[in-house]
Amino acid sequence: MMSLTPEVLTAQGEVVAWLGSLDVSFAPDEEPWFTIDGIDSPRQIGIDASGGALVLLPSQQVLYVSSEGRAGVIAENFEAFIQLVIARPYWLDILKFSAGGDLREMRRAADALEATLDDEDDINEAREEIRSRLDLPEADDPVGALYDAVAASDAIVRATDGSPFTTLFNRFSIDNNPMLRNAAA
Repeated sequence: MMSLTPEVLTAQGEVVAWLGSLDVSFAPDEEPWFTIDGIDSPRQIGIDASGGALVLLPSQQVLYVSSEGRAGVIAENFEAFIQLVIARPYWLDILKFSAGGDLREMRRAADALEATLDDEDDINEAREEIRSRLDLPEADDPVGALYDAVAASDAIVRATDGSPFTTLFNRFSIDNNPMLRNAAA
């Protein structure tokens, strides 16, 4: 099987539509609102529902740049990114509730977020459709892979004024959110 690239993916309109239902859109590059040290023209391959940018680095890693001034590598390659989105469409919330980058907290958050999915049937249908159309195996440990990618991320992303973005690991825990805390109980 050939490796999954943005070009292979975007040639499959139905898969792109299913990924849209998981809050990922493969829009053409917009005017860049950030820079990445050592990379002249970052290749933005998509956006998420909150306006964050998805960038394919020359190393083939996928970098996420949030509109709130946080950035980091989230996947080793494009295929791993798609597997992450399918397995954990709420991956950004897992990082939000990572208690500063604690893998155990991230796993708790993932379980609680999975338990509180709004359109569980729609999401499960999207997961199955994307996996079967792309012939993708299920990710072994999507939360562990996300943790590893963000923890090892050394890309320095800057706002247009030159100030550096901070890590994607946020300080919150699901214990700060009553709905998620109850879902994890």
